[in-house]
Amino acid sequence: MAALGWLTPRRRSATARSVLAGEASAEAARKTARAEAPPFPTTAEPEAEAEAAEPEFPVPGDDLAAAFFDLDNTVMQGAAIFHFGRGLYKREFFRRRELARFAWQQAWFRLAGVEDPEHMQDARDSALSIVKGHKVSELMSIGEEIYDEYMAERIWPGTRALAQAHLDAGQKVWLVTAAPVETATIIARRLGLTGALGTVAESVDGIYTGRLVGEPLHGPAKAEAVRALAAAEDLDLARCAAYSDSHNDIPMLSLVGHPYAINPDTKLRKHARTNDWRLRDYRTGRKAVKVGVPAAAGVGAIAGGTAAAIALHRRRK
Repeated sequence: MAALGWLTPRRRSATARSVLAGEASAEAARKTARAEAPPFPTTAEPEAEAEAAEPEFPVPGDDLAAAFFDLDNTVMQGAAIFHFGRGLYKREFFRRRELARFAWQQAWFRLAGVEDPEHMQDARDSALSIVKGHKVSELMSIGEEIYDEYMAERIWPGTRALAQAHLDAGQKVWLVTAAPVETATIIARRLGLTGALGTVAESVDGIYTGRLVGEPLHGPAKAEAVRALAAAEDLDLARCAAYSDSHNDIPMLSLVGHPYAINPDTKLRKHARTNDWRLRDYRTGRKAVKVGVPAAAGVGAIAGGTAAAIALHRRRK
């Protein structure tokens, strides 16, 4: 860990948590990455063939390079953690009031685009309370079902084609997300990717304790996770690529030699243009018009998902 003596105690503590979260995520990702060929198809769906055939940028065959993809609104429409929450709600892990509260926390955070410590702590605690006391294996099994129910149809074909181009060039491809590492690993495996860096929740004897290792893998913590994984895998970050929709991921994007803004929010679009980064926008029609609203698709999924879940609950009563 780099020397932190020049920072204030508060900044030093935050930086140390980011480093801890990043290193824990990198270790978890390497342990769970599958060496064998994935059991699920790695080619694009038929309707995405046109995009998959022409990714529009060169990806050299380079074993010192890898690609790092943010998940929410970059690879998948909406927030993975909320889709996972919808699945848990359906299975009666928590009540309607908790779902609405959790959805509002996610929407507020993504719209505000700031990290208010008290709000972040509240959101973190509510999410962790849902899984506390449950078996890791139980959540992994449920996660497989939830992927099929809510996530599979929300994968962006264009971004999937970009990831496949890296795979076809013999490079490793990792998801990097604030979602739980278990959820992220399921998504990565289903897409035929190498593995995933995600938020690591503490477990003892296979049971979640309700605490995190470090902090959520967000912002600077993502950059630390990529840095730690690159060191462990002997990668040259100057030859790596990273993809994200959010300005919160500028620290991660700035680490690599080939940063890409995918479906970017306003701040990231501006930063990308200023720094001559490549941009890709796979939103069409009304969604493309909403580019000025940070993570518009994600907030829409949250709001819509909450309304749908609550309406369904009321009809069943």
